[in-house]
Amino acid sequence: MESKLNLTMLTDFYELTMANGYFETGLAEDIAYFDMFFRKVPDGGGFAIMAGLEQTIDYLKNLKFTEEDIEYLRSKNMFCEEFLEYLRNFEFKCDVWAVPEGTPIFPHEPIVTVRGPVMQAQFIETMVLLTINHQSLIATKANRIVRAAKGRPVMEFGTRRAHGGDAAVFGARAAYIGGCAGTACAIADRDYGIKALGTMAHSWVQMFPDEYTAFKKYAEIYPQNCTLLVDTYNVLKSGVPAAIKVFKEMKPESMGIRIDSGDVTYLTKKARKMLDDAGLTDCKIVVSNSLDEYIIRDVILEGACIDSFGVGERMITAKSEPVFGGVYKLAALETNGELIPKIKISENVEKITNPGFKGLFRLYDKTTGKARGDVITVAGETIPEQDEYVIFDPNAVWKKTRVTNYTVRNLQVPIFKGGKCVYQSPSIEEIREYCKEQIDTLWDETLRFENPQTYYVDLSQKLWDMKHRLLEEYAEK
Repeated sequence: MESKLNLTMLTDFYELTMANGYFETGLAEDIAYFDMFFRKVPDGGGFAIMAGLEQTIDYLKNLKFTEEDIEYLRSKNMFCEEFLEYLRNFEFKCDVWAVPEGTPIFPHEPIVTVRGPVMQAQFIETMVLLTINHQSLIATKANRIVRAAKGRPVMEFGTRRAHGGDAAVFGARAAYIGGCAGTACAIADRDYGIKALGTMAHSWVQMFPDEYTAFKKYAEIYPQNCTLLVDTYNVLKSGVPAAIKVFKEMKPESMGIRIDSGDVTYLTKKARKMLDDAGLTDCKIVVSNSLDEYIIRDVILEGACIDSFGVGERMITAKSEPVFGGVYKLAALETNGELIPKIKISENVEKITNPGFKGLFRLYDKTTGKARGDVITVAGETIPEQDEYVIFDPNAVWKKTRVTNYTVRNLQVPIFKGGKCVYQSPSIEEIREYCKEQIDTLWDETLRFENPQTYYVDLSQKLWDMKHRLLEEYAEK
């Protein structure tokens, strides 16, 4: 879906002041390389999921400064007229590479790489981070919840709890990529084809004299999707009995009850027996109410009789850890055709960046098809499928690993070339299926919610040598 709103000015103000500064110092057209990566998987998980690339592409396709934008900037009395004229005729010229949506991703990997005039490559930082950070966060959280459900459908019910309209729509999109079966958000169905799902609110039940009357009217109107909310008053004493009575009288095509409060393990066990005793073995039980992966996992272990889940606030806001933490850092400059790697150094080891223009590869075990680990290389390097390949721990001066019996896949794909989009975004269904397939290549130990096995992201010898040469040079200064 193409962006309908010009978001060019949705940026941190310092992106504009730096751009003007580059312009005034004669650096504007110098070629720079930036990487987006993240440092930590949310919730202490073993992996994250790449999402939000389609919206990043829409943004980059529609970069344009309006006269209103120009006048606003002029009013700040901070920008030279030549720079404002440049913005009036702005044309995106960068190259962009990225990891496709739905791919499992890991800390410190270049999931987006941008090459181009530094003024442009720097300026797009805010929106690249905004779109990728948000949707990757929600897709990652949704997938944890979906995996906890052990094959039972999970519906995204978070629209009313989302942090604004875009967060609701794009959060629904990301949740679907992560494995949700559908969404309560109607506009996400209209615009992205994500199946809109829902039942009724307690107010529907309260509008009628009693639950039986409310349920009967609903069954008359929606026999093809008759899921009744049974916890308005008392689940077992009035809600389920009224639902059973309506189901036996009306015989709707699809029958279900939803429980939105109380001890769901106890209530669903009792409700299941009542439904089965009434001969309604095909009636489904849906549960909602502030669920997350841990609650879902626990109630399943306790033997709850649940066919599907509706998950709202804790998914759409990633409540347990609501920040993805992706960053966008300068990796290299290009001068007269020569690449000059750049590194950020910190006393905090995890904040030391990997320098240079890089590639990203995933190694798979030939026998099992499982992912063995990822390798960040110097751009242009290839990883031969040979008897043995040596890779290096990015944070150690001694550790290296010899890998054998593997196949290799390049994870980054070209998105823009010279400012022109060269990538066709897959459909949301294709992204969702691809995501599922790729997660199936991860070891069970990496999929654990707590204390997952570390998935190794190592460096090629060329990149390791480059990084340590720069570290030694700065140590001597």
